[in-house]
Amino acid sequence: MANYSRPHICQCLTRLATVKRNVVVTVYGHRKRTGGEFVDGVLSLAAGLIRLGLRNGDVVSIAALNSDLFLEWLLAIALVGGIVAPLNYRWSLKEAEMAMLIVEPVLLVTDETCVSWCIDVKNIDVPSLKWRVLMESTSTEHNQFLTTEMLKKHALVPSLSTYAWAPNDAVVICFTSGTTGRPKGVTISHLAFITQSLAKIAMVGYGEDDVYLHTSPLVHIGGLSSAMAMLMVGACHVLLPKFDAETALQVMESHCVTCFITVPAMMADLIYVNRTTKNGAQNRGVRKILNGGGSLSSELLKDAAKIFGSAKILSAYGMTEACSSLTFMTLFDLTQESYKERFPLVNEPKQGTCVGKPAPHIELMVKLDENSSRVGKILTRGPHTMLGYWGHQENAATSESSSNGAWLDTGDVGAIDEFGNLWLIGRSNGRIKTGGENVYPEEVEAVLLKHPGIVSVVVIGIIDVRLGEMVVACVRLQENWIWSNVENRNRDFELSSETLKHHCRTQNLTGFKIPKRFVRWEKQFPMTTTGKVKRDEVKREVMSHFQILTSSL
Repeated sequence: MANYSRPHICQCLTRLATVKRNVVVTVYGHRKRTGGEFVDGVLSLAAGLIRLGLRNGDVVSIAALNSDLFLEWLLAIALVGGIVAPLNYRWSLKEAEMAMLIVEPVLLVTDETCVSWCIDVKNIDVPSLKWRVLMESTSTEHNQFLTTEMLKKHALVPSLSTYAWAPNDAVVICFTSGTTGRPKGVTISHLAFITQSLAKIAMVGYGEDDVYLHTSPLVHIGGLSSAMAMLMVGACHVLLPKFDAETALQVMESHCVTCFITVPAMMADLIYVNRTTKNGAQNRGVRKILNGGGSLSSELLKDAAKIFGSAKILSAYGMTEACSSLTFMTLFDLTQESYKERFPLVNEPKQGTCVGKPAPHIELMVKLDENSSRVGKILTRGPHTMLGYWGHQENAATSESSSNGAWLDTGDVGAIDEFGNLWLIGRSNGRIKTGGENVYPEEVEAVLLKHPGIVSVVVIGIIDVRLGEMVVACVRLQENWIWSNVENRNRDFELSSETLKHHCRTQNLTGFKIPKRFVRWEKQFPMTTTGKVKRDEVKREVMSHFQILTSSL
């Protein structure tokens, strides 16, 4: 007999079927569904999957843009004890096949965007595949595949009180976006998602009256974990296939959106489009914005606060292996007397960037370096951590042995201050060794982003005969700012290498950490599909630039 006290993400369905039965909970284009309709869709699809032959512990891969049907599939697979392995629609076919060979799905679900994968993935390439399903077909071209509607027909709908668990309570395999090598499948449990949902509800303040705009893909942990939190409280989901700033701003007004999540690049796009199409008009309906994937520069935050003047803007720090957010910090909140400083600042300046305090039920620890009294590896433990990488669940990530249990090594370096705030310094494997000293790029980037003339920056280390590595900063300028090779501090809206070095000194950045060279970057920085900068690509381009300069001398 099943133990229904065990956590299960489908426990949210009871609330949707009762409290929200006649209230719209999903909006996708012109299609709106009430809580009752949405739950009926999940139950019908779950029954169809059982009739098809999906068994407890089977993996189902989904390659699709955001939609209400994506949410439906996610919950239906979980309901019958399956495991969802979302595939990134931006991947090449080869990358998708590589991911499927790792998790061995029995079923591949795609929408029209990725329908070619259904056609081109051969059984010889992915032997585990038994079935292929089109999420929603708008043409008769691909009638060789099953569809969601076909699976729902003639199915005996199970009771809401009946659901199953996969082995180890696994429910989602979320792939990390490594820039090289094979992708890693992070195995996440029902308990991790529920813990993360409760953390977001507590720290951000989500509630059943919220209207949440899905700006992040459901193939990424940020999009998935926020979706789970909204399902848990019974909020309304407004889904766009993928993020587009102009459409997002229109939808925010037409559907009275109250909250969304973002990364700095998305926020920059929203600000630019708002400025060019709406003349900086304010949106008073949005009340909560959660930013992840990197710090918002002071200028971005200032502009965001102007556009979304009624919103509380928060930042979150986390990782896929920890089911998204570990810490939270409020950046802007008009209801507070001072939104800039939500925590005591003592003995400033501190090293790194403050990312706030840990959420409830999330433990953090800094394992100090031998040569430091406060800086070291950031470790975490608790019900939010992954079961392990798929195929290696018995070794929960790169865990640190401890007499008190296993700690997950985040791969980041930082410090915890006297008030419990975490200060992030950088990635342990991304440090620059210059003149025998360690420099973490993220720390230098945080200082440079405080300059009003910089919209984004990437700091890298370039091989240097004398120093070992030389610290180089690639900077993108704000609109109306110009670059000069000669320092002139009296001229407004002008930047030079010397001006930025002076800025670093005024921010008390240690001398060896101040970039020796600055490169003006005129295009967008190359990003992974989860919004992380591809530092290796930036480094290759800068080195090529330096070689051209050297050869021309």
